[in-house]
Amino acid sequence: MTNELIYSGKAKDLMTTDNPEILKMVYKDQATALNGKRKEQIVGKGRVNHQISNLIFDYLKQKGIETHLVQNLSETEQLVKKVEIIPLEVVLRNVVAGSFARKFGQRVGQTLQTPIIEYYFKNDALDDPAINISQATALKLVSLAEIQTIEAMTNTVNQLLTELFNQIGIDLVDFKLEFGRYRGRLILADEFSPDNCRLWDQKSHASLDKDVFRQNQGDLVTVYQEVLQRLDQTIGGQQHV
Repeated sequence: MTNELIYSGKAKDLMTTDNPEILKMVYKDQATALNGKRKEQIVGKGRVNHQISNLIFDYLKQKGIETHLVQNLSETEQLVKKVEIIPLEVVLRNVVAGSFARKFGQRVGQTLQTPIIEYYFKNDALDDPAINISQATALKLVSLAEIQTIEAMTNTVNQLLTELFNQIGIDLVDFKLEFGRYRGRLILADEFSPDNCRLWDQKSHASLDKDVFRQNQGDLVTVYQEVLQRLDQTIGGQQHV
C-alpha cells in the first residue's frame, strides 16, 4: 500500500510507496528539545530543513558520498532509498560545546586538537544513551568492519562540510549522522540540517542552529533561512522544488 505511515519521528515521517525499495520522507514543522519532551509547531521549519538537507546531500553525492536521497517531490517531501538503519547516532565534534562541555567541565568554544567521534544508542525510551564500540558490537548493533567504514565516512563528511561552511562564514562545531545498510553497503541516511548540527557565525559567533530554539534566542525559521541562503549562493545551480 502506498503512503502507509511506517515511522513517525520528531522531525520527519516515513511512508511506503509503490516501490518496495523506496520510501517517502516528509519533513515536519515540529521542533523538539530535551529528547522530544518539549515540542512546538514552527511553520516553515520543515520546508527549510528539507531544502538545506537536499543541498548538503547533493553536494556530498558529488564528492563521492552515497546517500539515501533519490529525488524531491515537493517543498517538504522526498523519495529515499529504503535502508536498514543502524541504531547508532554518530556525533562528530570539532569544537567544545553542548553536552561535551557539561560532562567534562570544558570551556565552550575551544577547538579540539583532533575531531572526536561519539556514539549514542538510538532508543527514545532509554533517552539515547552514550555507547562505546565494544558495547555496540556486543549488542550486535554493528560490526567492527562497519564501524571502520562509518568512521572513515564521518571523517570525510567532516572534512568536506567544514570546508564548505567555512566558505560561507560558518564554523561547523559538531554534527550527528545516521547510516543505513543498503544492498550490502553502508550509505548516509536521515538528514543534514541545523536540527542535527551546531553552526556558529564566524563573525558574530551567533548560533545558526537548533540551539536558537533550545535557548529561546529568536525565530528559528529566520535563522535556518540564513543558512539556506548562504549555502544556495555558494553551492549554486540548485533549484528548490
